[in-house]
Amino acid sequence: MPISTYHAQRQRIEHYFDRTAADAWARLTSDAPVSGIRATVRAGRDRMRATLLDWLPADLAGLSVLDAGCGTGALAVEAARRGAQVTAIDLSPTLVQLGRERLPVELRERIELRAGDMLDPALGRFDHVVGMDSLIHYRPGDAVKVLAGLAQRARCSLLFTFAPSTPLLAAMIGVGRLFPRGDRAPFIEPVAERKLRALIADAQPLDGFEVGRTQRIASGFYTSQAMELRRP
Repeated sequence: MPISTYHAQRQRIEHYFDRTAADAWARLTSDAPVSGIRATVRAGRDRMRATLLDWLPADLAGLSVLDAGCGTGALAVEAARRGAQVTAIDLSPTLVQLGRERLPVELRERIELRAGDMLDPALGRFDHVVGMDSLIHYRPGDAVKVLAGLAQRARCSLLFTFAPSTPLLAAMIGVGRLFPRGDRAPFIEPVAERKLRALIADAQPLDGFEVGRTQRIASGFYTSQAMELRRP
């Protein structure tokens, strides 16, 4: 898919999570003690993961799930525990390898963890596609084009999160821009829910989907909003 800004940002994200922040994310996604700020992020991510999993069928036996932007695979593990066959993909080989090392032995036949692009057409199709915080670093127009690509993989639903446009989030992003460039995470790209809905409505490849549930999670330094796209 020819999205020049998407590909450029994807390279920055891969470098950040695979090199600059790999150790920090390994700790954040474990049970190890973290700072107060990171504890709020961990708690927010836990709540968001639980929300997205709650939107999937309670019994996933016989169903397939794509965890797009899986990190170390926490969501993939929970989906597999409920019976799903899961393909989990992330740009960071380092985080994917860590996820493999953490996989419970009894779930290894249910989860395939791989490093790569979540838009790779070779991934095939799935009953449900989930992208937790994997689009928040892309400009809204690019993010919707990515959603259109992921929708081609989804038979039933596409669950994703976006960074809602709020004064608090804008202030935190502003503070982040004061850090030296080499120490910065890729910028989060907030978008107002109304604008995102309009972009989705105008995206022809998403014509077969309707917006379902939406839920905002705010926990200290973590703010993200889940949205469901489902086939009628």
